[in-house]
Amino acid sequence: MEIITKEGKDLETVLESICEENNITKEDFYYRYSDKKTGGLFTKSNVVEVSVYLKTEILQFIKEYLEELLTNMGLTVNFETKLREDTMYVKIYSNNNPVLIGKGGNTLKSLENIVKQKINTEFNIRPYICLDVENYREKQQKRLEHLAKSVAKDVARTKVEAHLENMNAYDRRIIHNALTNFKGVTTCSEGEEPNRHVVIKPE
Repeated sequence: MEIITKEGKDLETVLESICEENNITKEDFYYRYSDKKTGGLFTKSNVVEVSVYLKTEILQFIKEYLEELLTNMGLTVNFETKLREDTMYVKIYSNNNPVLIGKGGNTLKSLENIVKQKINTEFNIRPYICLDVENYREKQQKRLEHLAKSVAKDVARTKVEAHLENMNAYDRRIIHNALTNFKGVTTCSEGEEPNRHVVIKPE
């Protein structure tokens, strides 16, 4: 993977220079930076060192890593990938989807966590990654959206708040988004991971 590195006096100047030199925008990459001191004893100056990782390259890295991982598990796999805003979507097609999904999607969630940890270890960045096996996540999203609106109707009618089951961050986000414009209720997350859940409250 190609890593673009550049130094300069301040972060914004370096980022703008990288964009201009490589014909890209700030939405096309992740970056990390560090401050360095240069010069001698009496001529010290601060310099910013920036490392840039293109999102398309990170997505390709994820695909290749998953392919190696799942092939070693004896699975035959194909992928569809796409970038949307800050999220990297990877849809997996295999010859044994139930094994990849696991009970209640637990294997899929674990696989997603492994990929996130790999990216963090290799590049020290934390992109938002969403793995799906065929359309499992899409079906799960529709189920959660239906649940959210059904419970929200009861909360709006009874004025009694409702605590949903513990969910991961991705599922909680679906609930929050589904009720963003729902009249009569508000949502928040409570608890500590992995026992964090959504609370739907009357306004």
